[in-house]
Parts: sequence; structure tokens; C-alpha cells
Amino acid sequence: MIADAVKWKSESIDVGTIPQGKPKLIRFEFTNTSSKPIVIENVAPSCGCTTADYTKTPILPGKKGFVEASYNAASKGAFMKTVSVTTSDSKTPKTLSFKGVVS
Repeated sequence: MIADAVKWKSESIDVGTIPQGKPKLIRFEFTNTSSKPIVIENVAPSCGCTTADYTKTPILPGKKGFVEASYNAASKGAFMKTVSVTTSDSKTPKTLSFKGVVS
């Protein structure tokens, strides 16, 4: 098995308790551990309540990139959301997740 060229700092983030109706930004960072530039080709949030931003330029070897998810909590209670990320290195999307409780 080939090691992933993308090393995520964390693939799952617990944001704890967040206020209702105020968008929360969750940042997933990664390092390119390969010998070639990597491009983020697609970022797909699991629901309409989450928007995503990400590094748009090629991430050079040894450099860091990011995927940010902005979650707008409309209803109270516990939640868990995912963001699927596809890079030029792998056609299999990597699923990143975040969870917490809306108060």
C-alpha cells in the first residue's frame, strides 16, 4: 500500500458547544508529504448548512494546505457533519468530520 501524500493534522474535530445561528469555522490542515504538487479538486460538504473553502493553488511538496468548513447551526442539539475532499493524488475522497453541540 502506498502512503497517503496528504498528511492531515486531524481528520475529526470536536468543536464542543457552539451558539445557535452563528456560523462556526472549522479548519482542517494538511501537509503535502509527496514529492509532487497536490491540487484539491473537489470539496463536498454533507449538507446545505455547511459551506467549504480550501487552498485553491497547488500545494508544493512539504507545504501546508487547508480545507475550511463553515457550519451554520440552525437547530439545537448534537450534530456530526462531514466534508469529502478529493485531491489530485487520490481519486478516492477523504472524509473529514466535525461534531459538537448547539446550545
